[in-house]
Amino acid sequence: MKRVALVHDWLTGLRGGERVLQAICEMYPEADVFTLVHLPGSCGPVIESRRITTSFLQRLPASQTRYRHYLPLFPLAIESLDLRGYDLVISTSHAVAKGCRPAPGARHIAYVHTPMRYVWDQFDAYFGRDRVGPLTRAAAHLVAPWLRRWDVRSTKRAHGLIANSRFVSQRMARVWGRAADAVVYPPVETSRFRPATDLPAAERGPGGYALIVSALVPYKRIELAVQAFNRLGRKLIVAGDGPELSRLAALAGPTVRFLGGVPHEELPQLYARASFFVLPGEEDFGIAPVESQSAGRPVLALGRGGALETVVPGRTGLFFEKPAVESLLTGIAEMDRFAPVADPDAIRAHAERFAAPRFKRELREALDRLA
Repeated sequence: MKRVALVHDWLTGLRGGERVLQAICEMYPEADVFTLVHLPGSCGPVIESRRITTSFLQRLPASQTRYRHYLPLFPLAIESLDLRGYDLVISTSHAVAKGCRPAPGARHIAYVHTPMRYVWDQFDAYFGRDRVGPLTRAAAHLVAPWLRRWDVRSTKRAHGLIANSRFVSQRMARVWGRAADAVVYPPVETSRFRPATDLPAAERGPGGYALIVSALVPYKRIELAVQAFNRLGRKLIVAGDGPELSRLAALAGPTVRFLGGVPHEELPQLYARASFFVLPGEEDFGIAPVESQSAGRPVLALGRGGALETVVPGRTGLFFEKPAVESLLTGIAEMDRFAPVADPDAIRAHAERFAAPRFKRELREALDRLA
């Protein structure tokens, strides 16, 4: 029997990337997990029940909460993981996991959420003048070219690449010079969600609340939605946590509420009773918009990235053109006309094409071919 190792960037919460890892854990119940840092108890029972091995970063000060500050050490840390004795390595990577070193003779297949966004197309979202101080920005400019070279070079350690969307495969081709060998959309637990049958017409329109469910990190562009709903004096609920929480909460007016991390079991009702879901940033794939559609609620998304593959304009949602407040305001006005008449059952039916059982089947087929 093949010994399997699963390599993940970090384990500090149960977000989209961890849900992919969770599904792969269910496919390989005997596999061990390797990661840069682990916050015990943060990733749900499926992942937490595994043997989890961390890198030397785990022993550094505040690494479990401020691990991003150790970005220059990420390549060395991921390379330090001892994968000897494993025949198959499956990495799930949005930063450095795909740069791990499998043992000689082992096969390594990387499931890629994105090339390392901090140093490629989202550099300014993390290190722009309005984000960090001049010393941090200067240091980032010094380190970024080296990290880019490492990111390209270490891709050769994967025998096969699987992207989480066609959009990400195109980005991989652009920055790595190597497109994905397969595209497998992430699993969405659509069975957890149902449309609300008693949602009043007024709450499907401007009288209801718009919803964001997201990690609060710079590239998500949550501030665009906060500014737009502030200007309108309209209800916006933001569920999620992350390093941007305090900055975004300071921007929020009285009609914008930040709930922080919301328990898994409370999300279905939160989605189902929203007027619509807002996706203000460019996503690699975007599990939350599909969850919203699973609950029968339409999505207003920036017309870029993975949303182009998950939202059907005029049927399950609408797009706004630019990552700017004025463009989003135009989209909100259009959504106010669309959301009250959108068909929840048709929206949900579309979301079913991303259901979790499909992911396991397609990933198994890709792994059988590439490994």
